[in-house]
Amino acid sequence: MKSSESGVGVVARAGAVLRAVGTAEPEGLSTTEVARLSGIARPTAHRLLSALFDEGFVDRDPRTGVWSLGPELYLLGMSAANRYDITDHANDVLRVLARETGESSFLSARRGDETVCLASQEGSFPLRSHVLHEGVRFPLGVASAGLAILSHMPEREIDDYFRRTDLTAQWGADHAEAPVRTRIATTRRHGYAVNPALLVEGSWGMGAAVFDRWGQPAWALSLTGVETRFKAVRRRELGRLLLEQAHVLSTRLNSVAGR
Repeated sequence: MKSSESGVGVVARAGAVLRAVGTAEPEGLSTTEVARLSGIARPTAHRLLSALFDEGFVDRDPRTGVWSLGPELYLLGMSAANRYDITDHANDVLRVLARETGESSFLSARRGDETVCLASQEGSFPLRSHVLHEGVRFPLGVASAGLAILSHMPEREIDDYFRRTDLTAQWGADHAEAPVRTRIATTRRHGYAVNPALLVEGSWGMGAAVFDRWGQPAWALSLTGVETRFKAVRRRELGRLLLEQAHVLSTRLNSVAGR
């Protein structure tokens, strides 16, 4: 039993290391930075990185010692893309959102307790929020995409999430359980999520969940922009458009999955 639990722990730590390295592509990270981001002791992080390097999952610059994602991950990613990459199905939806609103639009996917941004489309309005970009990860409940997904999860899963997650250490008191649950209730009432500049002053976001064929919130569409563009009346208009396009994408993905 102990060896099994140890093996599971190694896999979890290796996953944390790979996600840490992935957040810094293409610049890469030092061993110390990987350890800090993954919450693993530096010697352990170095051992894991060395083992992953031997398997081709990470690469290392021999001059600087900086780690980056390796070629084996690219090959595995190509194999998995047919199943998980939905960006081709979402590109026209993102264009509609950006064209109709002038704001930047995004597609994010749930990956465990996080969301990761998969694709984006810039809007025509010259002032933009730069909180969200392709590849960035946020915990569920942080940013509008993660809030939209969390809000539509079953109550038991939400309770489990809060039991194992403390968002306040990194994201502050606005992301304690009580205020996040208040935003969940508001999101459920309106259908769409709103991030009122909780991450960066003056930067707002709105999101709507996209559902898989089992009715689970697996992705989210979102819009980001400056605060002056997100007044109450316009938020209702943006929310309606987000929900419309989220329904379009959900229906499309369910149709593709059922073939």
